[in-house]
Amino acid sequence: MASIADHRRPSPEVPEVEVAEHTGATLARDQLTEADLRRLRTLQDRGRLKLRDTSTGWRLEAKSVAGVLVLDRIRLVLRPKFAIAGDRLINWLCYAQGIPVPHEQTLRQWLTGRHGYAGVVLPALLTECQALLRRGLRRDYVPRERVETALRGRLDVRAQAVRRYGAVDRLHVRAFEREVDGWENLVCGAALTAAVTMTAEPALARALQDAAASFPRPRLPYTAARHLERARYTRLNAHYRPAHTWARLVLGGGGANDLLLDRGARAQSVMLNLDVLWERVVRQMAAEAATAAGGRLATADEGRIATHGGFGKTPHPFRPDVLLAFDPPDAPNSPGAPDPVAGGRLLAVDAKYKAYQGKNVSADDRHQLLTYIAGYTTPAAPLAVIVHPGPQGASRRTLEVKGPRGRLGLIEVLGLDTSLTPQQAGEPLRELVAQFAGAGG
Repeated sequence: MASIADHRRPSPEVPEVEVAEHTGATLARDQLTEADLRRLRTLQDRGRLKLRDTSTGWRLEAKSVAGVLVLDRIRLVLRPKFAIAGDRLINWLCYAQGIPVPHEQTLRQWLTGRHGYAGVVLPALLTECQALLRRGLRRDYVPRERVETALRGRLDVRAQAVRRYGAVDRLHVRAFEREVDGWENLVCGAALTAAVTMTAEPALARALQDAAASFPRPRLPYTAARHLERARYTRLNAHYRPAHTWARLVLGGGGANDLLLDRGARAQSVMLNLDVLWERVVRQMAAEAATAAGGRLATADEGRIATHGGFGKTPHPFRPDVLLAFDPPDAPNSPGAPDPVAGGRLLAVDAKYKAYQGKNVSADDRHQLLTYIAGYTTPAAPLAVIVHPGPQGASRRTLEVKGPRGRLGLIEVLGLDTSLTPQQAGEPLRELVAQFAGAGG
């Protein structure tokens, strides 16, 4: 079958350009081809980086994205501003996406190395696909069209009349054969083949190529991505979910939110939108903390802070990354909008992928949290929470905002220790949510 990505594997001698998050680099004009410019402008349209034409060449400025982007003449390495060890990063990625954490022996092989997060995703994909091969690939009934001397399956009457002119010496038939060419295996084969082009490490490239040879591959390059969009898992194929999670990162090239999926830069790139990744981690932690304290995640229709009376389209409502609801004891079982007067309470938790450890919270973020306090809390408990990464360890401080008429609100600023597992790092958030729920009792 044709490969999903018949690209040449980049040579280790290809020049690398490193750019850290929220910093920039100047590139010579001859370092970027027209195809490169189209790919970078695709990223720019989605707010991941900024590309400017200057008198000395191209000025490239990165935003909240990390990974490797393989261009025609350079490898662009986008480094994260918070360094996380490879084995620990796997824990956080798995936690954010709700998949099992691999075996500890495997984690030791997953180091971020010189290529950042790309050095974690590709070995993770390889490990999960190798585990599938050891277990045995799932076989499913796949439709086939064949020419046979005996009738097996259903006769294709139209093909028989048009191609054989009604002759019965050879029959055009349609049948279902039990083969490994099911969508689950096609996705893995496509991702492994694409991953070979994304690494400059010879040993990893050989291992990916060997594994890819054992999987079927789709004929068309966009087939695997469509399979992932329509993926449904049952007890028969649930063991494919971890491999497909890493395959989605590889094939989409856009990490947590499929940034580049079918929009101009599909293969040879592994990139993660770190803002989205951090939001997913915090949302999962906050939901678990609320459940343990007798609360829940607020529904999409709850807690809308809307603006009325403007011109044209109604502006989008204000809504935090996570909104926790604590219903009064006599509330019905079905979720509804909590009524603060009746005893129900809301807590806004906002995920900020920012270096707030030892740094003041920006005015924009304070204004945002004060809006949540005004919309969701009562004067007796005007509280909202900011959760940010803490690479130097856990931290907690309380900001008190006062005005001429007294206190406007309290903002708890929590730093989660990214050197720990998510379950360990989330302890300060669990304590805070439990305190909030207990104070409302």
